[in-house]
Formats: sequence, C-alpha cells, structure tokens
Amino acid sequence: MSELLAYGVLVFTSFFTLINPLGTMPVFMTMTAQLNSQERAKTALKAVLVALFALFLFAFSGNLLFDFFGISVNSLRMVGGVIFFLMGMDMLQARLASTKVNVEESNEYVDDISVTPLGIPMICGPGAITNAIVLMRDTTSYSEKGVLLGVMVIVLVITYLVLLSSSKILKVIGDTGNKVMMRLMGLIVMVIAVEFFFSGLKPIMIDILQSAN
Repeated sequence: MSELLAYGVLVFTSFFTLINPLGTMPVFMTMTAQLNSQERAKTALKAVLVALFALFLFAFSGNLLFDFFGISVNSLRMVGGVIFFLMGMDMLQARLASTKVNVEESNEYVDDISVTPLGIPMICGPGAITNAIVLMRDTTSYSEKGVLLGVMVIVLVITYLVLLSSSKILKVIGDTGNKVMMRLMGLIVMVIAVEFFFSGLKPIMIDILQSAN
C-alpha cells in the first residue's frame, strides 16, 4: 500500500508540474475574456475533457500511434512550439482581447479553443503526453495502472477548478488589468514556444547529422 502511495505521489507531482494549471489559467482568462461565466465554465470543462481523452489515448496506445504514423514526440514539440508562438504573438498585440464574440458564434468559438490550443497542447502538451506513455509502459501491475489513471483524473479536476476560478480573478483585475496581463503572458508564451520548438528540433538535427556521417 505504501509503495502505491509513493508511486501515486510521484505520478501526481510529475503530471501537475507538466500540465501546470496555474500557468494555463492566464492564457485561459485571456482567450475567454469576451465570454460570460457559463460559457467560460463550458470552455474549461470541454478543454479538460479533451485533454483527459488525449492523455488516456496516448497512455494506452501512444507508442503504437507514433510508430504507425512515423512521428516522434520531438515533432510534436515543434508543432506545439509553432502553435504557442502564434498564440503568444496574438496575445502580445492584444488581438485576442479585441476579438468580439457574438451569441451566434459563441458555441463555435468555445468548441474551437477548447480543443486547440487549450485542450491540446496547452493542458495536454508534449511533456504530459510523453509522461503518460512512459509511465504506462513502466507499470508492472493493474494496481499501478489504476493509480496512474486515477491521478490523471485528479490533476485534470484540479485544472478544471483552477480555470473556473479565473472568472473571479477577471472581475477583480478588470478589463485593463486583463490586457496588461495578456501582453505579459504573450511574451512568456512566446519564450515557452521557442523552448518547445528547439527542444524538439535539436534531437532531430542530431539524428540527421549522425545519419549523414
């Protein structure tokens, strides 16, 4: 029992660090600033469910999917980096804040951003996907598998609750505060994007150079 508890703590720590709900919240706040509280809650729930589905999918069949399509986690990091960079550019130039969402378009907007970029790769990013694949592959019993899946659910429930709290924060900081925070987060997201991109590019370039020699 103590071994399972220790394993659960290890899994929780790794997933909570990689998913980073507190780091996701400012981006979520920026992208949902024009939505009401109900639509914001709906967006948070959809994003978390998309992330949970993706994590479960990769945990059980990640290696098979990657081998079948001939792709690597490094390629996923590079794509995630490009998506993050474009999103950060929009945030830095306040394009997201200036986007007005009317009633007819709100459902479509919620569906769009809840899948990409919030669900994937913001919540369920390359790091979390790799972690799910590696940890599932290393499990030695059904008990460990159950703990792994249970911890994934717990971390994403916490993520959902953190995103929900963004409504209260938005009320406190107001529209001006949100725009200031959006620009600051835009810069940070662009830095993360560069790190993502080059962390994926470096191993690929090394493999190319080694194969050339």
